[in-house]
Amino acid sequence: MQLVIVTGMSGAGKSRAIDNLEDIGFFCVDNMTPQLIPTFVKILKDSTEVREKVAIVADVRLGNSFSELFKALDELRIMECEYKILFIDADNDVILRRYQETRRKHPLSSDDSSQELLDIIIKERELLKKARNIADYVIDTSLITTSQLKERIAELFLDDISNTLKINVVSFGFKYGIPKDSDLVFDVRCLPNPFYVPELKHHTGLEEPVRDYVMKFDQSRGLVPKLLDLINYLVPLYRSEGKSQLTISVGCTGGKHRSVVFAELVYKDIKEKGYNAATYHRDINR
Repeated sequence: MQLVIVTGMSGAGKSRAIDNLEDIGFFCVDNMTPQLIPTFVKILKDSTEVREKVAIVADVRLGNSFSELFKALDELRIMECEYKILFIDADNDVILRRYQETRRKHPLSSDDSSQELLDIIIKERELLKKARNIADYVIDTSLITTSQLKERIAELFLDDISNTLKINVVSFGFKYGIPKDSDLVFDVRCLPNPFYVPELKHHTGLEEPVRDYVMKFDQSRGLVPKLLDLINYLVPLYRSEGKSQLTISVGCTGGKHRSVVFAELVYKDIKEKGYNAATYHRDINR
């Protein structure tokens, strides 16, 4: 089991880091009392449901019990459970500005506290000093974008960072409506339709006779490289912007023939490029 303990400064971006970890397949638990961490890990290891990637957040929201984190880490070592500590940090003035912009309450402030926010941030940094010193990874979010944070986490915890983007390739029929979650929509109704060939009408684009019919035309063969070139140009742009899921929809009239053939071609090309992809033929059985 790949175990990551996430901690760091309030306002530095731990919540966003957890979202990024979830996007790459981690089972995440926020704000767990340190005393429970060894027991929780043991339960996961003994469970029949395998959790290969687990991230646990522990920070000053826990109050005085946060200091128990180091005892919990000792117990994990005794259990021979390997872990990594990820510390999310930012400059004091950056954290101060973020709190001023969001008007959120710092977890160490009290209703009757007259302390200045900057003093509270400095106090928190002192409380977290030991955790930062023993951290395996420190990410300073002061000058990075949300997409850069996601890329950094992927680089740390994924063997293949192309898996940070999940691509769904969907075929559909325009007569039933465009999939609502579509990011890119391609219309292949301009191509010859197997529906009007009696022996192909009741077959689908997953079957060889339909594929052969669709692809025997110059229009179809000419469209393939142009479509794939555009998609191969766009996908890295979506990934660099931090998008975690991309839906590419290919439509024809009924969603059984031409759209299925081209969705499969797109899916195959994307998989060959090493991306995390899946295909779904929404209207193929209508």
